[in-house]
Amino acid sequence: MRRPVSRIIQRFVLDLSSTTLPASTTRVVLDPAQVRALEPAVADSLSPDLWVYRYEHAPTGWRLSIATHAAPGSGKLSLGGFRIAPESRTARPDFDTDREAVGLAMGMEEKVYWSRVLRVGGPLVREHLDRIVGGKCVLRPTPDARVGQPNDRALLDFAVACLRDCDATGGIHVTTGQDLGHGIMSDGATPSLAYMHARFEGSMLADTSKPTGEGNLHLLHGMLDACGIALADARVGLVGAGNIGKHMLGRLREHGTRVQVLELSADTRAALEGEGVPAWPLETKAEFLAQPFDALVVNASGGSLDAPAIETIARNASVRVVCGSENLAMPDPAGELALLAAGKVYAHTELGGMMGYLTAAEEYLARRAGVPFDVGTLFAAAERLREIGRAATARVIAGGYRESFQAAARNA
Repeated sequence: MRRPVSRIIQRFVLDLSSTTLPASTTRVVLDPAQVRALEPAVADSLSPDLWVYRYEHAPTGWRLSIATHAAPGSGKLSLGGFRIAPESRTARPDFDTDREAVGLAMGMEEKVYWSRVLRVGGPLVREHLDRIVGGKCVLRPTPDARVGQPNDRALLDFAVACLRDCDATGGIHVTTGQDLGHGIMSDGATPSLAYMHARFEGSMLADTSKPTGEGNLHLLHGMLDACGIALADARVGLVGAGNIGKHMLGRLREHGTRVQVLELSADTRAALEGEGVPAWPLETKAEFLAQPFDALVVNASGGSLDAPAIETIARNASVRVVCGSENLAMPDPAGELALLAAGKVYAHTELGGMMGYLTAAEEYLARRAGVPFDVGTLFAAAERLREIGRAATARVIAGGYRESFQAAARNA
């Protein structure tokens, strides 16, 4: 008979000075060939060499997958958020932590690539760009161990041990930032990120949503400039009003931009309506995307730019630009060609989301160097995205929408 999870958990309270894995934990490392077999799209990505460190705790069923473009023994920094997979993902029959981490790591590598090409980043990151690669950590918990539940501390202790083991055995530096699934722990006082930060050197605390939202704003501003539309006169459809979306909404309202929001949470919609912001429920997505917007900005939890959405946007004569920072926003890359054919400029959301990873990287490097971390350097760095947005969009338009935004950004 299987023992209750709560009894099992008491058996492996960690020695936090050790990298020893808890009893009954297995580690499996997938090499690049195995990862490409798992997810064939990796072969055609910017960096086809990707590793996965998979940790499973048999008694509880907890599973952590760390996907990274850092080769074993390279000493590189593997940047990407630490995600406690939400129930909306883990409940899906096709959910797999390896594949989830791989897909997100590919997106992170694209963000790193763009920061390298465009030379965007805080002062410390710009000195270390050649050491940074993309990665992602995805943890599958049990219901009793989600943040705020009785066994959340044991779950995070398990994760910390795995992260330390990955660093030690892989010869890399896993560096994680804010992501889904975090909050106040079951003691009613401790933020889960702070708990991890105190126990794992690579766990960062900074609120990455604000610099990410700032980068979104400047990119959008530049793209609209190139279309001859002032930000104050623009009509913007914002998909998602989470931490990033809320920051961007606030900044757009400062500029006098007319904004409408598509948002899953009824409570958030009610709060927005109370502030005078039109808010649409998710089931009205098609109608929302058909509104006379100049720009659409996607910052939801993934898949916003699916095939039906692309078709609706392509038919919307008002829309000029599409951007955002959403992870895995466009399930089928062919959607970009459809938008170009319809005369829309689409900036990859990986490019728009780079400021989040750059925040975590800057904080980590400051921590290692023993110097104060100043998030203000990231707000200043984000301003560069307005220049990039303007130049690349102008080039796409001048070329008759035959060149992608990304290619234009490289060549502008």
